[in-house]
Amino acid sequence: MTKNDTQRSQHLDPRGRKTKILATTGPATSDPEVLRQLFKAGVDAFRVNMSHGEHTIHAETIANIRALESEFRRPIAIFCDLQGPKLRVGKFKDGKAVIRHSGHFTLDRKDEPGDETRVQLPHPELFGLLEKGQRLLINDGKIRLRVIRADEDEILCSAEVGGVISDRKGVNVPDAEIPIPALTEKDRKDLAFAVEQKADWIGLSFVQRPEDLAEARRLMGDYGALCAKIEKPMAVRRLGEILEASDGIMVARGDLGVELDPEEVPPLQKHIVNVTRAAGKPVIVATQMLESMIESPTPTRAEVSDVANAVYDGADAVMLSAETAAGDWPVEAVTIMHRIARQVERDDAYLPRVRFLDTPPDPTTADALSHACMTIADTVPIAAITVFTGSGSTARRVARERPSVPMLVLTPSERTARRVALLWGAAPVMTKDIGSFEEMIGKGKRMALRHGFAEGGTKLIALAGVPFGTPGSTNLLHVVTVAGDELDKHGG
Repeated sequence: MTKNDTQRSQHLDPRGRKTKILATTGPATSDPEVLRQLFKAGVDAFRVNMSHGEHTIHAETIANIRALESEFRRPIAIFCDLQGPKLRVGKFKDGKAVIRHSGHFTLDRKDEPGDETRVQLPHPELFGLLEKGQRLLINDGKIRLRVIRADEDEILCSAEVGGVISDRKGVNVPDAEIPIPALTEKDRKDLAFAVEQKADWIGLSFVQRPEDLAEARRLMGDYGALCAKIEKPMAVRRLGEILEASDGIMVARGDLGVELDPEEVPPLQKHIVNVTRAAGKPVIVATQMLESMIESPTPTRAEVSDVANAVYDGADAVMLSAETAAGDWPVEAVTIMHRIARQVERDDAYLPRVRFLDTPPDPTTADALSHACMTIADTVPIAAITVFTGSGSTARRVARERPSVPMLVLTPSERTARRVALLWGAAPVMTKDIGSFEEMIGKGKRMALRHGFAEGGTKLIALAGVPFGTPGSTNLLHVVTVAGDELDKHGG
């Protein structure tokens, strides 16, 4: 496809970009009008952080998001993010204490307030597990301890980096696989709430092993997609197995950046994105992307580059956390992220870069046709690819190829439409099922015109399966030309 053709297809795409934006809700977005402004600014999916807030508040937020769907007639994904098993120290006599640099500090099982020499660690599974030389990181790594000796009652450490420690600060254990379940009692209650609210994605925190996903999958039943958040080195070592057991991956750089040296995170981010993309599953890059915009109306140049790099890597979505949940400039943060992604995707070097990753099609008809969509769109001036799907699997196959034009995903399933809202290049549209080839072609043209993905004289690719309505039967690819009066001819 020529540069002019690419610019033309982007003009026809209402969002003008294929990378999705996932924005976290919170106090700054409690007003329905703010949510509306965020959606209009470019948000494709909303994250509900179950670590904070009550279920009644979250239910109200979800209802407001569903109201946006009705108003704009566009499916929106809701991502409920579970807190996970967070390790924390106990409390101190004065609420805090100072750990001396190079001094000794003990973590024990005594149910007593701590001081500058010791504190309770109310996690019995860690005692007897840790070994000499392993690290304990407290308060997001601001305090770094090295184990000298560990037994069933005490963990004696040397403070490599000391400082002020206060009540209930978080503890990271990067050098050991901790034998605790990925779901706490709170997580089970939150998951039940998320399923009741028909959340489209469930984010599972602090995944260490593929088995961690099994219980969540069982409790979810057949509703929603499961996203494994990669934030522990142990998860990276078993990434392939975790990826196989999940529906998508989030590169959660917050805790991952605590447990690894800073310089290890960027190449690891690229590795996780590449492996997930190659598997044909959506991947989200998250945490501190526009962190300074919590307080500032403009980002730093480094933050802009960070977002741009994630887009250049071909991530399906980029995420805003506190920027939209509690920041002073939530709409501005979404606006600048939208502008960055759109600008990167207009770069002539963008497609060659995202396609530098080899994603050869599997030896199936569906994969072969999905690959053909990409090559046809590169050769012929195509406005969009219309994909007819019930489960969303065909859309994922097409997105895996990173075609040069947007993908209009037409589905009779509300659940599928919402779920693919996080998928690269996918614009989901709810529509009645089709029963014939002629109906497929007519509906594809009308929907492309109605939603701004085509105009008179442009060409579309139609991808579907015959017999219609049969999962996994993708076997039909057709190139059609849209007539200017298509909506009138077929009654809109």
